[in-house]
Amino acid sequence: MIQQAINQVLTQVYEPQFSDNSYGFRPKRSAHQALKKVQKHVDAGYKYAVDMDLEKYFDTVNQSKLIEVLSRTIKDGRVISLIHKYLRAGVELGGKLEPTLTGTPRGSPLSPLLGNIMLHELDKELESRGHAFVRYADDMVLSRQRKMG
Repeated sequence: MIQQAINQVLTQVYEPQFSDNSYGFRPKRSAHQALKKVQKHVDAGYKYAVDMDLEKYFDTVNQSKLIEVLSRTIKDGRVISLIHKYLRAGVELGGKLEPTLTGTPRGSPLSPLLGNIMLHELDKELESRGHAFVRYADDMVLSRQRKMG
């Protein structure tokens, strides 16, 4: 319940910052809308597409970097500390508690938003370089009009 409350507040803070090219785990956005945007790239003459999947992304998020990125916007240290505790809470495997030093918790209502906050850094970089792309969570299509290389 606490993670959901944090998620609701942080969504209001971060949602306006997110790229128009990002569709996964966002309010009023869908996979169908992402596919329509890819089709617009094709219709606009983009001839090449690179399909990328950041394998095991949510399991490998660098928690220290995530806390650093969150701290740029969230100035309440108590909220940062609470999120950090959720990230480090660990998982039970075979009756034994295993530490979670990387990644975001699976099934957590906060995890998709935290993932998008980290991937927003990638979105900003791609946009600054003028790339046409569509991202849905950890999957992305990067389009090019002419031959790469």
